[in-house]
Order: sequence, then structure tokens, then C-alpha cells
Amino acid sequence: MQIPADARWSTPTWIREVAIPGLREDAVWREFATDAQDQLGTEARSIVSYAFTEMLNNALDHSQGSRVSVSAWLGRVESRFEIRDDGRGALSHIRDVFGLDDLYDALAELTKGKTTTDPERHTGEGIFFTSKAVDIFTLESEGIAWTVDNVRQDQAVGLSDVAVGTRIRWELDPSTTRALIDVFKEYTDDDHVFSTTRTTVRLFGFGVRFVSRSEAKRLLRGLEQFSRVRVDFTGVEEVGQGFVDEVFRVWPAQNDGIVMEPVGMEGPVEFMVRRGLPPSRRSGAQET
Repeated sequence: MQIPADARWSTPTWIREVAIPGLREDAVWREFATDAQDQLGTEARSIVSYAFTEMLNNALDHSQGSRVSVSAWLGRVESRFEIRDDGRGALSHIRDVFGLDDLYDALAELTKGKTTTDPERHTGEGIFFTSKAVDIFTLESEGIAWTVDNVRQDQAVGLSDVAVGTRIRWELDPSTTRALIDVFKEYTDDDHVFSTTRTTVRLFGFGVRFVSRSEAKRLLRGLEQFSRVRVDFTGVEEVGQGFVDEVFRVWPAQNDGIVMEPVGMEGPVEFMVRRGLPPSRRSGAQET
């Protein structure tokens, strides 16, 4: 299903289209913040500052494009933002750097956090934390759209009309009480290290059934960088013994000290996952 055009995104209240070479994201942010200083509450301003500069910096450093546009729609009850470049799509870049099979594999990697094509200069955390901090986040690249809806606590993958470059959009209540620091705390440890991730199983394949060890290995790729992994089974109707065994027994045995925490389980999935957990952990697996 292709995401339909939305009239709410037709006429921005603030827009800049600028050349990428030599551009600094902090300069664009300061210009926007000066123009919009009275239209965002304290917490919203903190979140937008982070999202704005991180997403713009991604376009400057990774897109290999020549121009980027930054747009904002500001109102009393909602605010919306868009950053779009004319460069190389984010998903094909990740696919090629990591040697993945297709763009959907690249998207699945991106959702985990710490995925970056330039580890010398970037941590790969910007998209992860931005997608958790705002109300609704959408990344569109090369015909694919990934949406994170933190209001409904849901994610979706669909089709997009963006064929060239990458478009990032997000929405946020300008009076939000959500604090950016609380978003960071949920996924960091006492030393402020990004140590916890939440990976959504159904983003790693088509359909609602995951039965094989190969599917499990796709899910697990790169997760050794974390000390705690929340494996979210929301929307999954069936898992196989091989998938569960790989995720909760084999891989943890090879990566000592990493806690695999199943969440979002229902019915047969909960039965299979609990059955596959080590006996000492079966009573401790909780849905969140």
C-alpha cells in the first residue's frame, strides 16, 4: 500500500532549500529557532532541536547529494517537520555497505540502532532516538516508507513515492510533556551508554509467521553491540521452534551477558517463546 498524499504537508509555514556543500546544521537550526521560538513548548523545543540537527546532519554527511530542503508546519495543536535531500537513498547505501540482500533488509538493520555507514564519524543513534522521541516518525527512501507511531505504539512498512534521495518527516505535539532525557534513559545504562534496543520482529519479513533459523539470524545481526535486547512480537501470529531456539538459546550462548527480553507476545507465540526459554527464565518473561 502506498502512503497517500496528505494535504497537511502541502504549504509549510517555514522552508529553506539550500546547497549541501559547506552547510552546517547548527546554523540552519539557529535560524529556525529564532523564527519559531514562541511556537514550541520547552520539551517540544528540546526534542525538535535534537531531531532537526540529527536528521539534517545525516543528509549533509551521508546523502552525497547537492541540495537539501528543510520545512516546518507550525500550529497551536500540532507541529510537523520534513527534511529531504536529492542524494543517494539511505536504504541502498546501508544495503551496499553491509552487503545485505535488499532494501527491506537494510531497513530492518536501520531500526535496531547503531547502524551507520560511517562509524568513524557517526554512532548510528540519531534515527533510532528521533523515531522514539517524536509522536510520529516516517523515513522514505527508494519507494519504501517506514513509519513509527508512538501515539498508537505501532510501526508499519509501506510504499512511498520518494524515488530519489531520502525524506524524513516527523510530527510532535508542541505542548508535549515528553522529556528527551527520559527517552534516552529508557535505552541507556547507568553510564549513559546506548545499551538497550527494541527490535520489532515483523519488520524482518513479510507476513506474520516466523519459523526458520535463517529468519532469526537476520533479526539478530548486529545486536551483539547491546547488553539488553527487547524482542517485540507485536502482530506476529506464529513462531517456529527453530526461530525461538536460535533467538533465545543459541545466540545468547554465543554472546554471553546479553539479555534477550521477549515482549508483545500473545497466544501461540507466547507459548512457543516461553517453551523455548531456559527453565530459569520461563516465569520471568513479561509482556510490556
